[in-house]
Amino acid sequence: MENGFVDCHCHISANEFEEVRPGKHCVTYSWYCVVLLSHSYPDLVAPCFGVHPLQASGGPQQYSVKPQDLDAALPQFYDHKERLVAIGEIGLDFTPWCAPTQQDRDDQMNVFIKQLSIAKELDLPVNVHSRSAAKVTIDTMREQGISRALLHNFAGKPSVALEGVKAGYLFSFPPAVCRSQQRKKLIKQIPLEHICLETDSPALGPDKHVRNEPSNITLSCHYIADVKGLSPQTVQLVTAQNAYRLFPKANRCTSDM
Repeated sequence: MENGFVDCHCHISANEFEEVRPGKHCVTYSWYCVVLLSHSYPDLVAPCFGVHPLQASGGPQQYSVKPQDLDAALPQFYDHKERLVAIGEIGLDFTPWCAPTQQDRDDQMNVFIKQLSIAKELDLPVNVHSRSAAKVTIDTMREQGISRALLHNFAGKPSVALEGVKAGYLFSFPPAVCRSQQRKKLIKQIPLEHICLETDSPALGPDKHVRNEPSNITLSCHYIADVKGLSPQTVQLVTAQNAYRLFPKANRCTSDM
């Protein structure tokens, strides 16, 4: 791990990255590509598996996940369970144009709950997407007995976030939050002990027209430090401690190097 940063949500295996540029410890999301990366860079890349609430359709459009999408992926959770540090990216996305029907939302919930069950079975934390579904996502995790969760790029109300804090959940914020006054209010109210850093690379960078990269993790760190009136060094240290508390298998991977 270089400079003590932990990027808790990074798609380093995405097509936008033609080659890996190691330099930060990244918790990343994909299938076979991320497994290969974690073998090549075990001190930098900690793999997660999960079926996202929105699925690629082969073109620019996405569709709301269906139960059969999870059925096709189920063997992967168990084939790689020894290497996984979390189940993710999973969750709910009730944005109207992404999940326009009640059936879409019901299917997403079905897939989400099944993956929460897998996380409990494998004794792993979850890394969660909750766009336009902040309250129902947190309520569902609490109802399902989830105690270890990261809500990435969280955009819900502060009152909803504090319910997650009570449940022991953590929240992470990418560089794009620097453009959001709403996130500033949110970050102010969430205790630092419940915050992690992320980039969500290659998305959600400081410039939405430019590919985001893990190196931009410093922007998230400095922004959170400014909002909370703390030093960047304090935010860097505490968020890394938070990340390794949530993802202990990632910490063991780097400690063994």
